[in-house]
Amino acid sequence: MRLNKYIAHHSSYSRREADKAIQDGYVRVDGEIQTNPATDVTEGVNIVYVSGKQVSPRDKYTVIVYNKPKGELVTKSDPKGRRTIYDSLSKEYKHYVPVGRLDYASEGLLLLTDASRVASALMESDLERIYKIKIKGEVTPDMEDAMLKGMTLDDASAGGHSHSKVMAMEFKPFIGYKIQKNQPNYSILKVALSEGKNRELRRFFAHFGADIVDLKRISFAEIELNNLPEGKVRFLSRSEYSALSKFLKEEKKSELKELRELGKSDEKRSFKKDEGKGLKKEESKSFKKDEKKPAFKSKKPIKKKR
Repeated sequence: MRLNKYIAHHSSYSRREADKAIQDGYVRVDGEIQTNPATDVTEGVNIVYVSGKQVSPRDKYTVIVYNKPKGELVTKSDPKGRRTIYDSLSKEYKHYVPVGRLDYASEGLLLLTDASRVASALMESDLERIYKIKIKGEVTPDMEDAMLKGMTLDDASAGGHSHSKVMAMEFKPFIGYKIQKNQPNYSILKVALSEGKNRELRRFFAHFGADIVDLKRISFAEIELNNLPEGKVRFLSRSEYSALSKFLKEEKKSELKELRELGKSDEKRSFKKDEGKGLKKEESKSFKKDEKKPAFKSKKPIKKKR
């Protein structure tokens, strides 16, 4: 395993922070200073220290759910002095790593953990994320076709951040969607995605000339926001930890298999659960199943208004 990945997986350091610590000479492997983040280390064989503190594999970790309000950045600090999630979180969570991002104008469920390896595993997974969104205008047949089939844009800058370097983007077919209100002035949908790219939903709908007015993530796999007040946190429940533990074990098995089968591309694993998680299949236009099994256990389907 690369040294920077080892440190990020087994400490509160992010991959970027691990890179800096290594390059600045604060990391020793078997007593020798290492300044190359790509140095190979073997778990259980090499002894790694960062700033005099040993970094060892650990099984214990904590995950919290934060109901992020609008007007907060998911970052440690902002050069413009805007509010960040760490201004709201208590001091005991200052070293927690966010699982992905919600942009400044978005709200809802954000997971944070004290183990970077857990954050990485969740971010890189194809686990289902469900969002409730409000867009300007109505949902068009072209939008529905793209939600069902996916699309690739050479220029996906519309809807992106003005300073973003991301241009081209491939949008996978949505796991599912449900139109709750469709009107000429605005529409409301629930959508389920298997990834969380840079402002993906904002870019998707902007391509059709529909700006997103409100965007709220309400679940990540089987972890749900429910009635958690805005700006508050909660720990995972026992069942949520159990499902997460099972997922991480599967990820570990996959990593070991990849080490034995060099040359094969990385494969992502997902939790086992029902198809669509609450997005009921009523007709081909209202729901698209992913070929892969979505994440976590099943729940009662949402009934579609007629």
